[in-house]
Amino acid sequence: MARRQGPFQYLRTDRRAYLLINVLVYGALLLGMALGVLFPGLHAARTASLADGSQGALVDKVIGNGWVFGAVIFLVNVFPTALLLIVLPSLVIPFAGLAVFALKAFDLGLTLAPVDRASALTLIPHSLTLLIEFQAYALVMFGVYQLGRAWLRPAAIGVTTHRQGYARGLGRLGRLWLPALALFAVGAAYEAVEIYFLVPRVLGLGS
Repeated sequence: MARRQGPFQYLRTDRRAYLLINVLVYGALLLGMALGVLFPGLHAARTASLADGSQGALVDKVIGNGWVFGAVIFLVNVFPTALLLIVLPSLVIPFAGLAVFALKAFDLGLTLAPVDRASALTLIPHSLTLLIEFQAYALVMFGVYQLGRAWLRPAAIGVTTHRQGYARGLGRLGRLWLPALALFAVGAAYEAVEIYFLVPRVLGLGS
């Protein structure tokens, strides 16, 4: 019986696929930012829609408590974003979550576009948040790539049936969730520090 590989072995084995997923994730984010800068009206409309929606209301409720804010950021990143947008579609249609999250990344880039001095300054500390959290998303996306490949081409991972490939791919996806969860936790903690301490100082509002 073959020894079970760990998540970092998957990254080394399929380095090219992992790099392409990173290009997709960060590229969609940067494309959204670029279009937001080129079309400020589009950025303003999307930002207003986000502020008026349920997500904006949730942020308003928890912004006063740093611990709660960090916990909410973690939960939102894990459940409605990574699980709902990336994993669940890919359980039904191979690789579907890759396209769905690319659209989400583009939308986030549109809302975070540095259209004025304040948003450009805010992006300085927030860029590390994006780097960490999007790397977590990239790991989850790499996991659904592993699932889709094993499902469609079971021989590629040493099994004979699509059902076996699906089960083996789920195992790989689950193991890749472990470093992704660690990054989500680090990203949420840093984002709380960023919002309460770094952004006010960057904007000249700190004491």
